[in-house]
Amino acid sequence: MNAEIIAIGSELTSGAKLDTNSQWLSLRLAEIGISCLYHTTIADDLNANVEALKIAVSRADLICITGGLGPTLDDLTRHAMAGLMDVDLVEHAESMQHLESFFQSRGREMPERNRIQAMFPMGSEPIVNPVGTAPGIWAEVPRDDQPNCFIAAFPGVPSEMKKMFLEQVRPRLPGGETVIRRARINCFGLGESAVEEILGTLTERGSDPEVGITAHEATITLRINAHGTTENECLKKIESVESVIRDRLGDFVFGVEDEELEDAVIRLLLKSDLTFATVEHATAGLLAQRIAHVVDAAECYRGGAVAVISEDSLKQEAESIRSRTNADFVIAIGSEAVTTDGTGRMSSKIPLLLLGPDLERSEIMEWSGNPAITKSKAAKTAIDALRRHLMQSVR
Repeated sequence: MNAEIIAIGSELTSGAKLDTNSQWLSLRLAEIGISCLYHTTIADDLNANVEALKIAVSRADLICITGGLGPTLDDLTRHAMAGLMDVDLVEHAESMQHLESFFQSRGREMPERNRIQAMFPMGSEPIVNPVGTAPGIWAEVPRDDQPNCFIAAFPGVPSEMKKMFLEQVRPRLPGGETVIRRARINCFGLGESAVEEILGTLTERGSDPEVGITAHEATITLRINAHGTTENECLKKIESVESVIRDRLGDFVFGVEDEELEDAVIRLLLKSDLTFATVEHATAGLLAQRIAHVVDAAECYRGGAVAVISEDSLKQEAESIRSRTNADFVIAIGSEAVTTDGTGRMSSKIPLLLLGPDLERSEIMEWSGNPAITKSKAAKTAIDALRRHLMQSVR
């Protein structure tokens, strides 16, 4: 079985809003072996919607639609589905009752326009929305010489769509013969080409598991996709290739999935009952901001300062904040020095210092890549120095 996801809304085609629903649905469908072959985004135009649905029915076994189920005049999904199926919209009594009860529970009179949300293409079924006013729609569309095409239409609100898919639509889907599971391993301190060279044949296309490499602000993420007949088979494949990756990359690996460098550092500090503080110039508080987002950071982070710091006074500033906060370690980031070569290419140099018990480690971070990520790379490089020191200490 394959699928097409259709996201409806002029706010999406205009670029005013980002379509995150299609990504989420693609991942959930892949988990049960349904490959998503197409993503389609359409403006709020009835004829365009009907034509897109006709094309989708001709090439996909499952169509997931998000958006266009509200009560306003530009919400056209139910009309487009009725046009596709060549049927009328009919009122569904239970859905109407649910709508009326929803407004009554909030002490409000239901606007007349909301009645359209209880109208469904004849022959379709409502998908109950337990957290909002817009029910979804489930339909099966006959096709010549092919099995019926399933259509599931959801509201565009992500929280509503996700709950409705997981609880009511996924159990209806037949699932493919292949199960897909994914994992991510995050690394820092090497470039993409260096990681690929170290991993060798692991990153060859067509492998199972397949290992892909992406980079974001100097963090390298290894995406592992495993195929199998069962979830357990996939997880065993992932475990095997993850073990090889960790063995080859060693301390360059700092976490998995959504973990960031600051998550890894704070985990190590809490484990050792140690504390730290920060002082920054070039990064203007970016490092402190990243740390503040980590759960339990307050248990080991003693605070930070943003100051004008020359390379000569970096140690003095670090010692000062260490004394004031009584922290075990201080991460210090100095001022950025920018030079430009004859071609106009900029190069940055930022002094970094890690100060701690019987520890003084300094380096100059040189960066001639994208200047938009200089601050982020400096913050990551500085905190990674503490991570590596802590890992060596616990061995």
